[in-house]
This record gives sequence, C-alpha cells and structure tokens, in this order.
Amino acid sequence: MTRRGRYGVPMQTYGSIIPGGPTLARVLPKAASEARDQRPVSRETKRRLTAMLWHEAHGKRVSLTARHFGLSRSTVYDWLRRYEREGVRGLADRSRRPRNVRQPTWSKTLEQAVLNLREAHPRWGKDKLVVLLRDQGHEASVSMVGRILSRLRQQRRLPLADLRDPWMGGRAQIRPYAVRKPRDYVPSAPGDLVQIDSADVRLLPDHGHWYKHFSARDVVSRWDVLGVYSRATALTARDFLDAVIERMPGPVRAIQVDGGSEFRADFETACQQKNLALYVLPPRRPQLNGAVERCYGAWRYEFYAAYDLPHRLDKLQPFVDAFAHRYNHHRPHDALDGKTPAEYLTNLSSDIPPSHMS
Repeated sequence: MTRRGRYGVPMQTYGSIIPGGPTLARVLPKAASEARDQRPVSRETKRRLTAMLWHEAHGKRVSLTARHFGLSRSTVYDWLRRYEREGVRGLADRSRRPRNVRQPTWSKTLEQAVLNLREAHPRWGKDKLVVLLRDQGHEASVSMVGRILSRLRQQRRLPLADLRDPWMGGRAQIRPYAVRKPRDYVPSAPGDLVQIDSADVRLLPDHGHWYKHFSARDVVSRWDVLGVYSRATALTARDFLDAVIERMPGPVRAIQVDGGSEFRADFETACQQKNLALYVLPPRRPQLNGAVERCYGAWRYEFYAAYDLPHRLDKLQPFVDAFAHRYNHHRPHDALDGKTPAEYLTNLSSDIPPSHMS
C-alpha cells in the first residue's frame, strides 16, 4: 500500500516517478504552514509543484514539460515565474471570484414559476420561457431567467431532460457509465490514463475496403498497444480493450475515448464490468486526446508509409505487433527525455512484465 504523509501526499508515488520526490515531501508541510489562510496544501498546488520539480529534474526544458503534463508553454512560464518569486506559495490556486457577488433579486414565486414551466417544457430555453412568464404576469428579463435556471441546476432541483433521439431508435444520448474527465484528475503513474481511438487505413489506393486501426497509448509512459480490424464496432472495440489490458505493462485504471459509436454499448459495459473509469471527450475536442492523436502521426509515416505490407488482415496484424514491439522497446521519445517507454518504466520499477512479443 502507498504510504501517505501528514498532508496526504503519496510519498512512494512521488518518489518513484520524479527525481526530487523527497524534496516534495519536505516542502509541502512548509507550504501549508506558510499559507496565508493556514489551510492544507490543495491538490492543485501539489500538481503544479510536481510539474516544477519534474521541470528542474529534466533539463529545465519548457516545451518538454508542457508536453509531458499536457499544458501550454505560457502556463509553464507563468508557474515558473510565480515559483521563483514566491516559492510554493506562488503556486497556490488563486481564485478570481469577486468578493462581492451578485445576490438573487427575484422572488420565490418567480423561481417556482420558472421551475414549473421548465418541468412542463423540458426542451425549451430561457428565450421561450420568458414569453410564457410574461403571459402569466411575471416581469423578468431573458438573462434573469437564465440565472434562475442555472441556480436550479446547482441546487439539483431541475430534472435532466429526456434526450432520447427518435432518429436513433429512441436510444438515449446520455452515457450510462462514461463521464467527462474531472479537471483536477492528472495522471501521474503508468496506467492512470490510457487514451484509445480508431482511424481508417487503406493500403491500396484502388482498393475499396478500409481497415480500422485501433491505438491505445498510456499518457505517462507512452506505451502503445495497436490492433487492426475489419470494422470499428462496439464488439471490436471491446476485443481491443481486452488486448490493451493484457499488453499494457501494468494495471490500467482509466480509459479516455471520443464520442464514437464504437466506444458505446458493449465497450462501455466492458469498462464498467472491469471497474475501469471511462472518460469521454466533449464534442469536437480531439486535442484532449493528444497523446493517441500524436501516435497516429508516427504510425502513418514510420510504419504504413515506410513498408510494403500485406493486404490481408490476418497477415497484417503480425507486422503491426512487431512494429509495436520496436516502438515500445527501441524508439526514443522526446517526451521521455530520449528514453524508450520500456526504459522509462524500468527506471520506475524493475518489475516490468515482459513484452508479449518475447
């Protein structure tokens, strides 16, 4: 079991992932005592301090630190300036919320009227509701109705609208298990977050059939698991998930996917049965799956465009497995400071399972 210090810091985890872990253990209690409000160090402060110590231990390269932690370079520069000027205290999460916030100016009667109308018309927004309110004799602006709806949501008094789509056979759009990744969830150990995606592959220009290339990448160790299938369905995605769990060098704790149909139904059920956290991206945000998207560039130009590959699916998969072994064990990564994923994992622990290609 991971040993935790006085302020809830997982000492074993920090000490094994980045050089300077003992320093982190020393400075966090000091940060808590120096804080103006004398409260314990927040999780966000720990995350920023981890990034700063990793930055110092890996050559102080801003671009490398930004890629490793999924940050912008301007954010890293801002944290560095605050860290150099104020120490750990400068990394505290400073709320921009004003001291004096607007208080509700509407009456309870108006609030209840909005709630009643929204329950009667769950798909209607503030622009339509304000017209109905005026017909009932209530005076309110469109923005005020919007603020009332927001307050009702925060109080969990507003029921979720029924999002069944008749064009999709009446199936609900709400995911039964997948959720958005919390903003404060930062993967710090291998297996904390594995991004999965699929792409089309056509080996012959005149050949009308497309293969589906599935990729899975651990965002911390950059370890890849690949697979090719005839179609991208929930069943093939479920089979690929089994391969990911088997071939990853350690336990997988969370999966992140886009909103593709192949990552619903059986795939989502399999994640729930395996007790894996499943995070789904917001619409039109592929950059949030940046690790696996970068993986496609390497495979497109270093594998599919570089070799004369067989066109039959059963003969193609062994070539994919062989290149995946080379990718994980022999290809250096800039994000890992020139190490291969296997070397990076070896530095963390000597108990790395052997590759499935060995």
